[in-house]
Amino acid sequence: MTRSDLVIQLAERFGQLTHRDTEFAVKTILDAMASALARGHRIEIRGFGSFSINRRPPRVGRNPRSGEQVVISEKLVPHFKPGKALREAVDQRVGALRAAAGAEDEVAGAARPVKTES
Repeated sequence: MTRSDLVIQLAERFGQLTHRDTEFAVKTILDAMASALARGHRIEIRGFGSFSINRRPPRVGRNPRSGEQVVISEKLVPHFKPGKALREAVDQRVGALRAAAGAEDEVAGAARPVKTES
């Protein structure tokens, strides 16, 4: 799902909001989250997950073209950890999709003619 998809779905779900209002709300929320992470804060959305900043220490890497060693400086990167409710919802949905695919395979297999050798 892209940001545009999210805006469209929210605008459809909440008919009282215009597309422009929905777009502004999504932008405001994402900007607030980015700003909080940039200040070093942790974001927790119960039932969904948490966002935090992980520190990647400096290291020595290699230039893939020349093989030359390159010093890579320390980086702070965003990290998302899904919450229990999100993990369970995804697992349940994937399990249902796999079960449906398995049932389709069984039905397709029953519809195939069986070859017999004479």
